[in-house]
Amino acid sequence: MAVLKRRQHKRQDHAEASPTLALLAWYDVYKRDLPWRAKAGEAADPYRVWLSEIMLQQTTVAAVAPYYRAFLKRWPTVKRLAAASQDDVLGAWAGLGYYSRARNLHRAAQTVAGEMSGVFPGSSEALRKLPGVGAYTAAAIAAIAHGERVAAMDANAERVIARLFAVEEPLPKARQTLAALAEPLVPEGRAGDFAQGLMDLGSSICVSKKPLCDACPIAAFCEGRRRGIAETLPRKTPKAARPLKRGAAFVAFDAKGAVYLERRPENGLLGAMLQPPLSEWLPDFPARTRALQQAPFSAGWKKQPGIVRHGFTHFELELEVYVASFPARPNGEGMWLSPKELKTAALPTLMRKVLACANETPSLPSLLDFEPSVKRGRLP
Repeated sequence: MAVLKRRQHKRQDHAEASPTLALLAWYDVYKRDLPWRAKAGEAADPYRVWLSEIMLQQTTVAAVAPYYRAFLKRWPTVKRLAAASQDDVLGAWAGLGYYSRARNLHRAAQTVAGEMSGVFPGSSEALRKLPGVGAYTAAAIAAIAHGERVAAMDANAERVIARLFAVEEPLPKARQTLAALAEPLVPEGRAGDFAQGLMDLGSSICVSKKPLCDACPIAAFCEGRRRGIAETLPRKTPKAARPLKRGAAFVAFDAKGAVYLERRPENGLLGAMLQPPLSEWLPDFPARTRALQQAPFSAGWKKQPGIVRHGFTHFELELEVYVASFPARPNGEGMWLSPKELKTAALPTLMRKVLACANETPSLPSLLDFEPSVKRGRLP
């Protein structure tokens, strides 16, 4: 119905003198109702804006919404979040992906709560000094929460501006050009509404494929549409093929169904998250003998049918899963977690897939009771 309503919307309703005024007039009518946005007449809460913007990095609105609500219920202020343990934060983040965001979120909360007495910086320049806050995130927080006249350029905003000015230079090289073109359009007094208007326009009308130009409030100003190339913009530099890596995972159970887990190093891929012991990752699967040499304990390891597959930003991964049961727990540097503890543990999606494949106890399928995050820009 929302799309139909936008299709029926006539451009002449917003025949303003500039794309900025046209966008704001459209946004006043059609803005999305999102849980982190301030209600009419309310001031934006910098904590809520920051929390949502960190979560929305490389993730969809649909995937973020339940995590955002859960975080806000559990940690309603930045000081409460700062006082939480990293394990609790990682556990609450599990399934949302890109786990360095969660570690940076916790570190930034501690910085704001401690060094800044719970008050977020008011400028994009100062915000960039917080862990995990890059150029776009800083601009979005500064514009939405503090009204700073700065262009917040996420994937949706980049698409709108690339089409509006017919920028054919490919991304990511074109980012500075797009930001420079957007900056003069940001209005005094409504920088936050302008930023969110670009996001909403890009997510609902100026979409990647088959944009709804007849419903677009700024179509009259769009050079890409005039030249008939809007749908081809923005151009992107082709991505290199992602290599494939393979390895083995070892899932050890005790007599009560507890699972042996180890903590990954603090820095690097899936940093500080929990995992079953893994072999090294190589182009080919290790032979059984070689794989078992990397198992955490000597046992009659049984290889499970099937393969666990998972995609990371720069490579694809396939894991064979071996399981073993131990009447008495062998000694190790890791920890044993019960099925109940596993549900809230700091386990990334990949490791939950591994445990579901092991599936030696009836309780483990519930570990996958969530929707994995999606690596895309913001979508409705």
